[in-house]
Amino acid sequence: MQLEKDERSLLAYFPSSTKAQEAINALQAAGIKEAQFDRVGRYGARYNDQYNNPLANQANTITGLTIYSADINPLVKTDTRALLAADPAVSGVGLQDYGVAGNEGFLVTVVTTPDRVATAREIIEAHGGQL
Repeated sequence: MQLEKDERSLLAYFPSSTKAQEAINALQAAGIKEAQFDRVGRYGARYNDQYNNPLANQANTITGLTIYSADINPLVKTDTRALLAADPAVSGVGLQDYGVAGNEGFLVTVVTTPDRVATAREIIEAHGGQL
């Protein structure tokens, strides 16, 4: 993505996908339409929310809950799944100062005009985001 001459971008990290989505909704309600939500992870795994919902009994793996990797096919990628399961975020072993996956693993990217940057920043911070 390339910004136009009079555009600014903000990158904000959130502790949960819910807070990130609430911030996007508030940004859009304030007239800031260019806001995008992504997950940030340590690994090159694709993410699939369908399998990461324990309330709907759809959490098939512990790595799906902790590092958002439940879309890895259990029949094909056994080496990848084993390595992900060894991550300290999954087991808790060696977790001191490691940072739990998802701690701020949710990124909201905002593109707006210079006069709306302060408004966007206020909305992001009000919803728990860090710039």
